Amino acid sequence: MASMKWLLVVALAIAMVGACGGRPPPPKRGVAEGAISDWEFGRFQEMLDVEVWVPENKGVAYAGSYVQAAAARAGRIGDDEVVSVIVTRYEKDAGVLRATVKFFRRLAQEAGYTVEEDKVEGVRLVKISGNGELWAMWASKGHVVKVGGRNRSGVPGDLVEWYGERYPSSLPSGVLEGPLPAGIDERSLDPGATEPTDPDAPDWDQYDPKKTKTPTRNKGD
Repeated sequence: MASMKWLLVVALAIAMVGACGGRPPPPKRGVAEGAISDWEFGRFQEMLDVEVWVPENKGVAYAGSYVQAAAARAGRIGDDEVVSVIVTRYEKDAGVLRATVKFFRRLAQEAGYTVEEDKVEGVRLVKISGNGELWAMWASKGHVVKVGGRNRSGVPGDLVEWYGERYPSSLPSGVLEGPLPAGIDERSLDPGATEPTDPDAPDWDQYDPKKTKTPTRNKGD
């Protein structure tokens, strides 16, 4: 009987240590549906369209909006007092980091966007600004997290910290310039594709040699 009581005490102690240590778990529906610091929860939305597409890895996006409590009480809410958080959850972790890094690099090459690495409240992330929007974005195990909104002057550190604890960043240093993380590319899904498609190459299914003009050589060539 004494040994049984001792085992129960040990089991309880282990459970308490497990509850106190480690990171808090992610919300079941991706985003927090309650207040975080002085940010009041607004509304929840589930979306099947995801921003970062990962080959052979289906994702679902969960969005939550938050409003500064003081602004909500005053009834005057500016753009800088509203934040959206979008968490995309994938079926597995494979390829998520690689697809996210490729997404960052594509945006960095587009006109109108500024993309830069940063660290906010200990969370390694990428800031994306342009077209009147400012976002902080990072990849985590099996997830992509995006925090920000329109006409913002900065990234909300308290929200980044809260989500960073539940979705720890897996971004490496030098994410915009270093080697791509492991994963599969879209073209590798086609076993017959050995090189990227040339947009100027002829469509051989519609090719008709009778309608094709042979280029002539100039005398000076």
